[in-house]
Amino acid sequence: MTGDGTVRIGDADAALLGDVAARAQAAVAGGLQEAIRCAAAIGERAVVPGGGRTSDYLSVLATVGAVDLTVARVVEPHLDALAILNQAGLPARPGGYGVYAAERPGIDPVRASSAGGGTALSGRKPWCSLAGALDRALVTAVEGDERRLFDIDLHDRGAAPVAGTWVSRGLAAVDSGDLDLDRVPADPVGAAGWYLARPGFAWGGIGVAACWFGGAVGLARALLAAAERRTPDQLALAAIGEADRLLWSARATLADAAARIDGGGATGAAGGLLADRVRGAVADAAERILVLVGHALGPAPLTFDEEHARRVADLTVYLRQHHAARDDARAATALLAGERSWT
Repeated sequence: MTGDGTVRIGDADAALLGDVAARAQAAVAGGLQEAIRCAAAIGERAVVPGGGRTSDYLSVLATVGAVDLTVARVVEPHLDALAILNQAGLPARPGGYGVYAAERPGIDPVRASSAGGGTALSGRKPWCSLAGALDRALVTAVEGDERRLFDIDLHDRGAAPVAGTWVSRGLAAVDSGDLDLDRVPADPVGAAGWYLARPGFAWGGIGVAACWFGGAVGLARALLAAAERRTPDQLALAAIGEADRLLWSARATLADAAARIDGGGATGAAGGLLADRVRGAVADAAERILVLVGHALGPAPLTFDEEHARRVADLTVYLRQHHAARDDARAATALLAGERSWT
């Protein structure tokens, strides 16, 4: 957290973050298409995790999240897609990317089949953020008996976002409804099973946590601004102090994760456990800060300050990407299998 509006984790590049913060601010004013252009511009700086600059990667996401979580929700999957393609040794195509890898009970998974000497995808995919606005997406589908990742063109006539399936009040501008695919040509990315097995799968989840962290920083800044406008009482000071402690711990957790990723200590089971720990620690801090800010500032900013109200709603929805107790149970399983660092 710095005075210039950026959020530095570890030894991140200050000049890079200053440029990112400026682009994110412009994206807030310019709307969704400007946010997509912002993601593409940031992606051109080739900030990917695992190459010695993971602190830059996490700081970029945190900085954008502190400016605006809607913009972060556009930037984060684009950078994740670039990182996936980089790991696969494949070039990214022009335009903005999404990553559609979720499944939902009651919907059969998308299937890949042979078509005209290539591969085509058919079926309904849930949780497809901005499928009607982006250019391309990395999509998981079942090929034979295994799941595989594919790169598709969202402008193909067989790709049709399903209208009316996104009613969220948080991240409202980032339509994340269903996407129908009808024999959409698809290029494989990695071998069958590679997407989930690669080290970067866990790293992408840590990137999402960096966005949550940035959103919490944005809320904490509102606490500080309120104290600067009016002399704080002891309760207000206590709220600021607790928020500072939570953010300090969350930032240290993210910085440690960046060092472990770059040092080669976050692969396999260790990488999955690290992601569960980091996401849990950051989510707990962000959820507590939501409560602290709500208690300290009362209803006025929620009802009269559009930026603040949107940040609260956006962070509330974004945090639900955290699987909470399910991740804790998975971490416990890893601990019992011998993946330990504190015993």
